[in-house]
Amino acid sequence: MTPAVNLAKKLKLDYQVHEYHHDANAESYGLEAADKLGLPPEQVFKTLVVATESDKLAVAVLPVSHTLNFKKMAKALGAKKVQMADPKVVERTTGYVLGGVSPLGQKKRLPTILHNSAESLSVMHVSGGRRGLEIELPPVQLAGALSAKFADIID
Repeated sequence: MTPAVNLAKKLKLDYQVHEYHHDANAESYGLEAADKLGLPPEQVFKTLVVATESDKLAVAVLPVSHTLNFKKMAKALGAKKVQMADPKVVERTTGYVLGGVSPLGQKKRLPTILHNSAESLSVMHVSGGRRGLEIELPPVQLAGALSAKFADIID
């Protein structure tokens, strides 16, 4: 299994793994996951890695149907500004390929912000560490496992 699933198991999180056949031509991996698993897009979250002005990396976890608001993300991190991190740096730092970056089991644990809409959900879905693999788990457990905080980080 992936490092994300291994960590969920090790931490004894209440999780379930869902697999689907990934279409390499899908325009949005997150929306593809929601569609193929028959889930509302508000329950499926994507994992984005950003870099601050001082090149520190952080993770944003937000619903797949929304876009990240860089100003709100910077504020949540206490940074002046953020931008998307270089894809090669993301893969090297997390150990995951783009489209399969999980907030769980990254090679280097990064500060993580979960969009506050997750707080009202009983379960959320995040990448399981590869395209076509999702992990379903309670948001409070994900936040606890990552020492993450909730904030409004979307447009």
